[in-house]
Amino acid sequence: MQYSYFFAVLFCCFTQINFSQSRAIISGNVSDQFGSLPGARVSIEGTDQNTTTDVNGNYTLDVDEGEYVITAGFVMYNSVSKTTSVQVGDTVQVDFLLETGFSMDQPISVGSRAKPRSLLKTTAPVDIISPQEITNSSQIELSHILHYLVPSFHSTHQTIADGTDHIDPATLRGLGPDQVLVLVNGKRRHSSSLLNVNGTVGRGTVGTDFNAIPIASIERIEILRDGATSQYGSDAIAGVINIILKKQTEVINVDNRVGITTQGDGFTTYSAANFGLKIGKEGYINVTAEYRNRESVNRAGAYTGTVYTDDLVEDERLIQENNFFGQTGYSDKRVMEIGSAETQNLALGFNGEIKMSDNATFYLQGGRNYREGMAAGFYRFPKNQDRVVPELFPNGFSPQILTDIQDDVIAGGIRGVKNGWDIDFSHSIGTNSLDYTVNNSNNASLGVASPRTFYAGGFKYQQNTTNLDISKTFDWLKGVNLAFGAELRVENYQIIAGEEASYIDGGSTYLNESGDELPRAAGVQVFPGFQPENELDRFRTNSSAYLDIETNVSEKLLVKAAGRYEAYNDFGGQAIWKLSGRYRINDDISFRTGFSTGFRAPSLHQVFFQNISTQFINGESVQVGTFNNESAIATEAFQISNLKPELSRHFSAGVSGKLNENFTFTFDYYRISIDDRIVLSGRFAEGYETILEPFGVGAAQFFTNAIDSRTSGADVAVVYKTTLGSGKLDASLGANFTDTKVTGRIKVSPSLVGQEDVLFNREEIARVESAQPNYKINSLVSYEFDKFRFQMVNTLFGEVQFIHPDDGDPANWVLNEFSGTIESRDQTFAPKFTTDLSISYQFSDHVKCTLGGNNIFDVYPDKHEHSANTSNGNFIYSRRVQQFGVNGANYYFRLLLRL
Repeated sequence: MQYSYFFAVLFCCFTQINFSQSRAIISGNVSDQFGSLPGARVSIEGTDQNTTTDVNGNYTLDVDEGEYVITAGFVMYNSVSKTTSVQVGDTVQVDFLLETGFSMDQPISVGSRAKPRSLLKTTAPVDIISPQEITNSSQIELSHILHYLVPSFHSTHQTIADGTDHIDPATLRGLGPDQVLVLVNGKRRHSSSLLNVNGTVGRGTVGTDFNAIPIASIERIEILRDGATSQYGSDAIAGVINIILKKQTEVINVDNRVGITTQGDGFTTYSAANFGLKIGKEGYINVTAEYRNRESVNRAGAYTGTVYTDDLVEDERLIQENNFFGQTGYSDKRVMEIGSAETQNLALGFNGEIKMSDNATFYLQGGRNYREGMAAGFYRFPKNQDRVVPELFPNGFSPQILTDIQDDVIAGGIRGVKNGWDIDFSHSIGTNSLDYTVNNSNNASLGVASPRTFYAGGFKYQQNTTNLDISKTFDWLKGVNLAFGAELRVENYQIIAGEEASYIDGGSTYLNESGDELPRAAGVQVFPGFQPENELDRFRTNSSAYLDIETNVSEKLLVKAAGRYEAYNDFGGQAIWKLSGRYRINDDISFRTGFSTGFRAPSLHQVFFQNISTQFINGESVQVGTFNNESAIATEAFQISNLKPELSRHFSAGVSGKLNENFTFTFDYYRISIDDRIVLSGRFAEGYETILEPFGVGAAQFFTNAIDSRTSGADVAVVYKTTLGSGKLDASLGANFTDTKVTGRIKVSPSLVGQEDVLFNREEIARVESAQPNYKINSLVSYEFDKFRFQMVNTLFGEVQFIHPDDGDPANWVLNEFSGTIESRDQTFAPKFTTDLSISYQFSDHVKCTLGGNNIFDVYPDKHEHSANTSNGNFIYSRRVQQFGVNGANYYFRLLLRL
């Protein structure tokens, strides 16, 4: 009886609340020329009340009696506002027909602390990647979506690079992965725990794992192409990438894709679901689940080297080698996997907010990404007696690197208004961990007692960030926005030791062809596990404060000044500033310019990373020790100083405008000078044998502030939209031209004077200057009519260069078996042009199918021209410098459901 009474009272209260909140209804439909627009946002001006349209483009708003201004908008569409009045009990129909607009007209949130304004009104260039571009992209990884849509962004799959095979380095404007800052909903994203130490773009740096962010959760992306460390803090030397998550609540999107290369490998499957739920009248939660599986791609060449020891007579050797290729299944003699590693990715993400009061909103976003990867290393042949236990692997083995990568983030905060001031207080926690397992290998020094699978250890990085941001716009002059705030960041970096069998020296020996007894290599083959003495757990704190002032001096002139001071507990403080302005020549054309100083603090990884790895140098394996700045060998033997921050100066100037309602353009010039760039040194071996012997390594390398650089370039973008026949034509062309030079002398410690070419040799200089394309031009053309959509994406990649470290002196040139002459191993790889094409058909409001192909003309980078660069025929294409990977043509089918 008591329970019945309780539920009756609860029902009455709910009924009263429900009726009190639904005194009148405003409903309607939002569409464009092709039909309904699911996920369009409808809001009531002057309030925080809003909603999104359902799969049929319909919306409903519960309101009180009164007069309202209703606004409907969708990213890359021109917003429309209508006024309506309602009385108690009314149901009013307000429909909207939206027309597509330009990115230049869209309000942007990155680059300014003031209210969002369009690109024509900002002081810095910003690219907007719209929801339509993300949805219609043929790529299934965020880094690749940006690679083919943003000319200044570069990221490709790497190969034979250990963990870097599974976390793609990503750069902006030709700088390093650690010189671009990534935000999600305006909050700093944590970096990866992986330090790139192999011979790839970004060697010696640590970046953000873009592919840990599910693409199905992203509404749009804003890319600020300007130095912004004074606004957002360390790392934003090249610019800022701000990823805006979805807020829609009325639609369930389900995306399924399958694809495969024309060579029959690289089979990919992709499935994602995104949906949202309303919380109360004005809150929401948007949830995403995403699964991605990519099988490996192999573009290795036929092995031309020897398999067994050289003491065999020719006939016997040929017989045994034929038996080897037959018994191992390598009938095509492709003994390695070179291309794209196998990965399996599972991600969950959410984004939401709830109204706490009329002046305060609580928001929360986060997610988890788990990735398993498998990549191959160099094949260990029976002839490698010091590295192969013949009783375990009579035919040698292809070691496998298995990675387990987990990326977690949660960020929440409260934003609101107090006494006219906009206040945002937030805290975020981001963690990235990577564990290595080496499979199908052996620790040769353990002999027949060696396992074949080893846990080799790993890394973990965590970042805790607390922010307070306060701003207010005053009616002084033509408008003044004052913003200030503070940030506290705590970082933690860990190296975790592997199991003992992965690194121990078991003392096993072998007899070489001369009958000499020699020790076998210690540690698991591919790379030894992290030893207990490598283990560490280090913390660092950073506190900062900033002041940002934007002043509309006149209707046409906007001036902006920003200053920031950051203090680290390990290397002190740094003050930086920025001054920029925008002048509106008329309503449709603006000129902007700016100058700023910046800095990037050494990452914890660069300060503390240390390990022993197996590196192949001119076909020979060498155990290389990376020693951090705390080690005695770095500070005493090599006299390496403690790392200090990189300091930068950034100048930019540009113009943007609309020539008419169909055509927009932007042009920007930039010049970035960076002093004391942190690099991973070359390998020091000769003359240091006695010092290195106790560590079981044949060479040493370390991090140091060795170089200065200057990067200059230009970004160009034009967009054209029009109606053509009964359809809509959208066309865009973007280009980035960049040139980076290492300036001045290589900086060495007193003990290394005269060894500048070892510390940072010509190959490493070229990695900074020419390992990324010197230009990239992207074009996108789409045409929609009736229920069809055609899209073509063309990309022209500029040239890249591989420079061999020893070939500066012609005396070191070697025989090229391809040409039969003594030649340099240096090579310039020519520009390449790729084309992606897709055709979509909208069966109904609920079902859309797409058939498409990437790189449909099966374009590959230039092949190696010197036989010595192929490593006995294994590498047809370069693994050191890459324009777009080596997958070749691939085709896919996609089914998109809206429920």
